[in-house]
Amino acid sequence: MIDSADALTAFVASAAQAPVLALDTEFMREKTYRAELCLLQIAHGANAVCIDPLVLAQQGADLSPLAPLLTSAGNVKVMHAARQDLEVLLPAVGLVQPVFDTQIAAALAGHPAQIGYAELTRRLLGVELSKAHTRADWARRPLSAAEQEYALDDVRHLAALRSSLLDTLAAKGRLAWLGEDLAALANADTLRVDPEEAWRKVKGLPALDPDRQRLAQSLAAWRERRAIERNRPRGWIIDDVCLREMLVRLPRDLQALAALPEMQESVVRKCGDELLALVRDAAIPDPPPPLPRRERPDPALLALVKRLADVSAEIAKTLEISAEVLSTRRELEKLAAGKRDVSLLRGWRKEIVGEKLLAAL
Repeated sequence: MIDSADALTAFVASAAQAPVLALDTEFMREKTYRAELCLLQIAHGANAVCIDPLVLAQQGADLSPLAPLLTSAGNVKVMHAARQDLEVLLPAVGLVQPVFDTQIAAALAGHPAQIGYAELTRRLLGVELSKAHTRADWARRPLSAAEQEYALDDVRHLAALRSSLLDTLAAKGRLAWLGEDLAALANADTLRVDPEEAWRKVKGLPALDPDRQRLAQSLAAWRERRAIERNRPRGWIIDDVCLREMLVRLPRDLQALAALPEMQESVVRKCGDELLALVRDAAIPDPPPPLPRRERPDPALLALVKRLADVSAEIAKTLEISAEVLSTRRELEKLAAGKRDVSLLRGWRKEIVGEKLLAAL
C-alpha cells in the first residue's frame, strides 16, 4: 500500500522503465457528480501495488507524480473496460495512454462483447477470482487485507491476458482491427460531458416538437452545469421524470412547477425562478401545441433493418465474433434511413461488413 508522497515517488522511479503497466481503479460516485477516486492499482512484472489517493490528499499530496508515467508513450497501460477508469483518472493525471483494453481485444478475438475481467481470466488463464468484495466501500479506511488483495487481483493478470489476446489476434490477422478500435480511447473529448448535449441522454423523452426540443436542451444543460458546480448527481438536482414532466406540462408559475411529480420543494424554492425563465425563453405558446404523435415504424424500413441485421449476423458468425462488435442496431437503422456517418463505414468495419451492407441496400 503506497500512502505517502515519498513512497509514491519511489514507486514511479521503480516503474519508469517497465514496458507494460497493468492499471485499474476503485471509485465511488453515488453521492457526487464526479467520481471519487479511492484506490489506484498498478502492476509491472511481479510487482503489484495499491496507491491510496485519499490518504495522500490528507497529507497535502496528490497523484501528479504519476502523470509522466501514465501518459508516456514509452509504455503500454493494460486495462479492462477502460473508459470509466480513464474518465476518473483524467483530472488526476491527464489522459492515460497508450491503452490496451482487454475487453475490446477479447471481443475481437471472439469472446462476448461485454465480457467481464473475472470471466476472461477464468477462460484464458484458468484462474478463478474472488467476488467477495465486489460491493466494498472503497472510501472507507482502513481497507482490510482481504480488500487489498481483491483490488490487487484486478491488475495481477492483465499482462498475461494481453499476451494471450495478442497471440490470438495475430493468428486471426486482426491486430490492425485492434489498433483502430483502441485509437478511440486516445480522445479525451469523449470522456467529458458537454452540457449542451446532455439532453440526448435523458431517458424516456417523448416525441418533441422543435420548440420543446430546444427547451429540453436548455433544461438538461442547466441541470448538468448545476450538478458539475455542486458536485452532486444530476438526478439529485432534477430527476429525469421531473424533467420530462416539465417538457410536457410547461409550467408557467411556481405553483404549477411545484405540482410536478417528483419535483422537490427545495428545488422550487432555490431554483424555481431560473427554471421558469428557461420555459419563458423557449417562447412556447400557451396553451402549448400537443405533443407530436409517435409515428408507427415504417414496415418497409423495419424489414430493411432486419435484412441488414441478418447480413451483419451472418458475417459475424463466419468470423466467430459477436454481431454487436461489427454493428449496433442503431447504426443499422441510420444506414437504412440513408445516413452514412456511421462507424461501420469507416476503418476495418467498412471492408468487412460496411460494403456488404451497402450492397444489400
